[in-house]
Amino acid sequence: VQLQAFGGGLVQAGGSLRLSCTASGRTFSSYAMGWFRQVPGKEREFVAAISWSGSTSYTDSAKGRFTISRDNAKNTVYLQMNSLKPEDTAVYYCAADPSSGSRRYSEYDYWYWGQGTLVTVSS
Repeated sequence: VQLQAFGGGLVQAGGSLRLSCTASGRTFSSYAMGWFRQVPGKEREFVAAISWSGSTSYTDSAKGRFTISRDNAKNTVYLQMNSLKPEDTAVYYCAADPSSGSRRYSEYDYWYWGQGTLVTVSS
């Protein structure tokens, strides 16, 4: 499985971005998918997850501002980020777990990772 993430960029505080992650593989619809982010010098942290059936989970700081979704016909998972804050600045990674369709919260549960896309939020 190969993942390709894109959509990052520079945005002012309060603005929005939509990240996309396209996966190879014929059984994408059965994968659990997630988004994580990492700031240099810090550990990678969970942002959002979506199950094969579309159930979603978010870290507390993302609730009400971010929305994870998937389009199985396009083998793509999205992260819509609204009301962005400077503390959202990070490299964002998408991840896939083909072994389970359930939501996963730990980076160690994911088998495959995208290359990361940088999100910078200016104040």
